Amino acid sequence: METGIIKKYEDLTISDDFMFGIIMRQAKYCKPFLETVLDIKIKHIEYPKVQEVINLDVKAKSIRLDVYVDDGENTVYNIEMQNISKPDQPKRMRYYQDLIDLDLIDKGQSYKELKNNIIIFVCTFDPFKLGRHYYSFENICVEDHGLRLNDGTKKIILNTKGIIDDITINLKTLLDFIDGSAPLDSFTRELSDAVEDARHSKKWRVQYMNLQLAYLDKLDEGKEIGEKIGKEIGEKIGRENTQKENAKRMIAAKKIPLEDISFYTGLSLTEVETLKKELSAQ
Repeated sequence: METGIIKKYEDLTISDDFMFGIIMRQAKYCKPFLETVLDIKIKHIEYPKVQEVINLDVKAKSIRLDVYVDDGENTVYNIEMQNISKPDQPKRMRYYQDLIDLDLIDKGQSYKELKNNIIIFVCTFDPFKLGRHYYSFENICVEDHGLRLNDGTKKIILNTKGIIDDITINLKTLLDFIDGSAPLDSFTRELSDAVEDARHSKKWRVQYMNLQLAYLDKLDEGKEIGEKIGKEIGEKIGRENTQKENAKRMIAAKKIPLEDISFYTGLSLTEVETLKKELSAQ
């Protein structure tokens, strides 16, 4: 659960990644969503898996994609809902894009047969603070911006909080709806009805509750680990403070060699010499 905030299932909106994933796993909503975002027509879309999980190696970091679809026309799309601004988001997009490509190759394709790859992040904040609704990125030549690498990759970041007139009215209506505004056209009304229907789904409610429990278990586990580490650090600091106080008293006696003080306190000779200098300066 991306936000770290546990909401009641009936309070979820399309801007919550769990609900967004439910709705966008249905082609009748995902297809027009992509068409609205990209301003193109798509014949149909396919879902390689209900919710793709990519884990190429047991040691690798697996990723669970909110929405992963194939248009059957040599392009795959990954759509993710983002509610928290994180400094690593560009790297996250790069990671998703690379793993999707590697996953395709892992299934036996040559790199020459790699499909076009479009990553779309729907953000409920402006990651670049420029007021745009739509930020798109492709690989171009730094010395000549008219020269494109044409490697088939594209990254799109949508900002529901945009203020610039830079998108179509249909996309503006869609982003406003995701941001919490009332539905104003046929598509956003369909999405609103779909969200309401999903809220009454026992299947999705149970899955969400299971996800909550798993999330709470991780929180408890993290808390226990944090408390254990904190205790260990505290005990270590306590031991170090005791060692230093003992060393200071021995140094103040002026009859014990520094090497012996180091041996009896467990401090290094350098630490003992530093303590002696500090005492002499007082």
